[in-house]
Amino acid sequence: QVQVVESGGGSVQSGGSLRLSCAASGYHCMGWFRQAPGKEREGVATIENDGATTYADSVKGRFTISQDIAKNTLYLQMNSLKPEDTAMYYCAAASMARCTLFVQAFGVHRYNYWGQGTQVTVSS
Repeated sequence: QVQVVESGGGSVQSGGSLRLSCAASGYHCMGWFRQAPGKEREGVATIENDGATTYADSVKGRFTISQDIAKNTLYLQMNSLKPEDTAMYYCAAASMARCTLFVQAFGVHRYNYWGQGTQVTVSS
């Protein structure tokens, strides 16, 4: 049974940094998604079992996804934050079967385990 629990959200000023953490085990591929009020959930960054990463164009060069396998923890380091990064951030995980079947990294249907979300607010 995969459990996914996020932490690390908060409020920062524009240009600041935050690091999100996601405790999870038993996954094969994982990712971070976000959803702002009135908008659809969108992919931010994903990481495959072989370490390959994918980033949304809007966060490339500012965000870094990483994992500590020994600690069963996924991270999202967010630097140079902008007000438009304000959203609820969700950690998502998927089994090997789903990671293989659904190859699109940012496809929300790929991930069958989702955390409750952690709020990130960036003020100007």
